[in-house]
Amino acid sequence: MIKIDKKIVGYAVNQPVEEKETKREFKREGGGDRAEVIRMHEKLERPEMLVGSTYKVKTPVSDHAMYVTVNDIILNEGTEHEKRRPFEIFINSKNLDHYQWIVALTRIISAVFRKGGDVTFLVEELKAVFDPRGGYWQPGGKFMPSIIAELGHIVEKHLIMIGMIAEPELNEHQKKLIAEKRAQYEEAKKQTDAFSDSEYPEGARLCTKCNTTAVIMMDGCMTCLSCGDSKCG
Repeated sequence: MIKIDKKIVGYAVNQPVEEKETKREFKREGGGDRAEVIRMHEKLERPEMLVGSTYKVKTPVSDHAMYVTVNDIILNEGTEHEKRRPFEIFINSKNLDHYQWIVALTRIISAVFRKGGDVTFLVEELKAVFDPRGGYWQPGGKFMPSIIAELGHIVEKHLIMIGMIAEPELNEHQKKLIAEKRAQYEEAKKQTDAFSDSEYPEGARLCTKCNTTAVIMMDGCMTCLSCGDSKCG
């Protein structure tokens, strides 16, 4: 027993030597008791040169065309794990009416590209934008709900080209059904329509699933020759 004759003004708990050394290793250099958190990351700097593709967009709602450039960065170049991924996007046009949202959109999309990971969600987000004033028809009979939606189709086309998105394909049953329906319809030629310059038969209607004028009536059933959608299953 130890007798204390003086007034107690403070106290401290003695710790083993090993615990003190371990705690000292994780203290910040500037002081403080918080442990320094070290996060592993790989900082990706922009190279001096990037490989890119430029797409021309000419819509009936604007007198001037837009030129969309998507630049890609090549990861693990020269190895078996080489990949090409989007890094930035630029949109150029003589039409200054949409300058503000074009600049904002390109900066946001580029930021998402540089963040990495799965960026394919941008395609569906952009394609889902509708213009309240109405969309327009592309040559060939494909409907675009807005200019932003067409940019989404361009991004999708580019991601398919570099291998990030698999190109949608019909299965053998759908291909066979479409070929049979198309052959029967072209032989009958019972319908007429304004979109005579389309690659699909005359009289085709708009498909609500793929927005293409490729829906025909055969055997009492509406069938799309583009995506295979059928009211009869």
